Amino acid sequence: MTCLAVGATILMLATSEFRLAWTHSVEHVEWQEDWRVDAGMLSLTAARVRGSGAGMEPGESARFKDGWWEWPGQLRVPSLTLAASGATGAGWSLCADGACIELGTGSGEPIVLKPCEGPSSWANGW
Repeated sequence: MTCLAVGATILMLATSEFRLAWTHSVEHVEWQEDWRVDAGMLSLTAARVRGSGAGMEPGESARFKDGWWEWPGQLRVPSLTLAASGATGAGWSLCADGACIELGTGSGEPIVLKPCEGPSSWANGW
């Protein structure tokens, strides 16, 4: 089991992998990223976008496959901060273990995703 803190919510994942998907606020094109919780960090393993445009350039070594520009991830961070602008008509979709939840569907405070620090933080609802 892997523990992921999503704002004030704790998600227990059967695997260490999850996907974030959203619609770009200007170009209105879908973007997806595959992430892994690994040794207390978040590692981007792959990214893909259905087009290109303002702020949506495909990554280095991107290949066009089945309507998507895809490339391997090369980022390792302690946390992710997701903006909740309310400007896209939808929020962020976080999918893991065959299920998805929607985050930041309306305008509000940013949402921070990070690995849980350990069992003591889970008991405190952190």
